[in-house]
Amino acid sequence: MARCCGLLTIFICVLLMLSLCQANLSSYVDDGYGHEDGSFESDSLLKLNNDDVLTLKSSGETTSASSTVSVASFGAKGDGKTDDTQAFEKAWKKACSTNGVTNFLVPKGKSYLLTSTQFKGPCKSLRNFQILGSLSASTKRSDYKDKYHWLILEDVNNLSIDGGSTGVINGNGKIWWQNSCKIDKSKPCTTAPTALTLYNLRNLNMKNLRVRDAQQIQVSIENCNNVDVNNVVVSAPGDSPNTDGIHITNTKNIRVSKSDIGTGDDCISIEDGTQNLQISDLTCGPGHGISIGSLGDDNSKAYVSGIYVDGAKFSESDNGVRIKTYQGGSGTAKNIKFQNIQMKNVKNPIIIDQNYCDKDKCEDQESAVQVKNVVYKNISGTSATDVAITFNCSEKYPCQGIVLENVNIKGGNASCKNANVKNQGTVSPKCS
Repeated sequence: MARCCGLLTIFICVLLMLSLCQANLSSYVDDGYGHEDGSFESDSLLKLNNDDVLTLKSSGETTSASSTVSVASFGAKGDGKTDDTQAFEKAWKKACSTNGVTNFLVPKGKSYLLTSTQFKGPCKSLRNFQILGSLSASTKRSDYKDKYHWLILEDVNNLSIDGGSTGVINGNGKIWWQNSCKIDKSKPCTTAPTALTLYNLRNLNMKNLRVRDAQQIQVSIENCNNVDVNNVVVSAPGDSPNTDGIHITNTKNIRVSKSDIGTGDDCISIEDGTQNLQISDLTCGPGHGISIGSLGDDNSKAYVSGIYVDGAKFSESDNGVRIKTYQGGSGTAKNIKFQNIQMKNVKNPIIIDQNYCDKDKCEDQESAVQVKNVVYKNISGTSATDVAITFNCSEKYPCQGIVLENVNIKGGNASCKNANVKNQGTVSPKCS
């Protein structure tokens, strides 16, 4: 009898324990966890850390949070004085080699001093390069082991570069400008680093970035495919030499939108190998405008096609929309359209120059890059010089298929040489 009572007591205890476990499990599910492995089931945003990196989790899905690699975790001080180059390189190596969706983070609120730095792939699963703080270039020219690049990002696919509302790339270019032969004729002409070079990238999204005072070119996009540039602000003094805002070469399928560029050279320069480029909602000035070229230098071949500019404002710039080619070159610049553009006090609002030369001595040559199928539509504003439209084309390879449609630029005349021009709608001034 005593043995039966003991067994009954054990049985009752087991029942009580099962009831408690069931209650705990119900509470566990009510807290938002829908699976035994503890995966989160919610429509909310899950904060990963204190650096404001957010990852969206969709309801009913089991997903692992993306990992974030911060340069602060690798010793970057961000005090604007300490050289943080090695910390950035170590953090990049970790982020590039990590499995799973990975974010490379430059925290906000600090300035990181860097010398020449290479961010090289290929990477396993790096998807985000978040520049929320400031990257500041060394002002010592001797610190640059690479005389052509300051920051270079290469061989990474499917990447987003996001500056948020706080990210800045500062080239501190004044020391380089002072030693340029274009500023001081007694100085030898030497190369200065490009601030940010984007090389051999596929499926790149760059947005919300501020780039200023580059040593030379501000942003160079080279040998890339499928690039989207949005809400980028580029700035440098109007007299800073060779500080092109966005330089594009050997790149296909690129979009530049909602950007503001004021600098000492071309706002956007478009070089050989550029195909299918769309520019919209651009503000330019000071600067040398949008320039296709120069093409064909040193008797080279050059091919540019599919350039479409729809929506731009030029203010106090040296040029508006320009195509420039050297004598002696070959190839084509074709299928180009500039439309919905406003000019305010621009020195050369519309210009094609097939006889461009930036050398001390220029010789007449017979060959030229062929310019054809170029449309100028819905362009208005004012010229700062007596010539608002210039078509200075080659005698042997005249400009073909040039269309002016609803063009009204006040304050200057048209100078047209060796150009096949068709006027549509209201056009002023006209080629005589």
